[in-house]
Amino acid sequence: MNIIKTERLLLRTVTADDAAFYLSLVNDPAFIENIRDKGIRTLDEALNDIINGPMANQEKTGFSLYVVEHKEDGQAMGLCGLVKRESLKNIDLGYAFLPQFLGQGYAREAAGATLAYANTHLGMTKLAAITAPGNLASNKLLQDLGFKMEAVVILPGESKDTNLYAYEF
Repeated sequence: MNIIKTERLLLRTVTADDAAFYLSLVNDPAFIENIRDKGIRTLDEALNDIINGPMANQEKTGFSLYVVEHKEDGQAMGLCGLVKRESLKNIDLGYAFLPQFLGQGYAREAAGATLAYANTHLGMTKLAAITAPGNLASNKLLQDLGFKMEAVVILPGESKDTNLYAYEF
């Protein structure tokens, strides 16, 4: 199901057909370094994570991470959307892109459109975002979008510092 359209992108719900793309994304070295190693190594594990993650979240909450596709050719480039994490008081804006799509403004375009969608369609007034302190591009993007650094935290089940940002509409 299509959720958000921008000038260059289409954000849609994740489906079982996205398992190969998802497997590639979560095993990208930058994803593992800056987000986490989800331990997903097979298509079956990727499919299971899709079903119990984005698909279940969309059904339960009405939002989730979405596949970001290029409008012209439908190629999956990354994920961007909203996540309810038990460890955060506000809904989290999350995104990750395959390396060949970095540095071209796609994350900014997708995240900005997701912010607007969260407020206009879902009525959200506050959001959170988290990123690795060393992920300079992601930290800059969040600040450029209007997120304010709130704290450096260690999330439950993690062992490394995480920058916690807040956004108010």
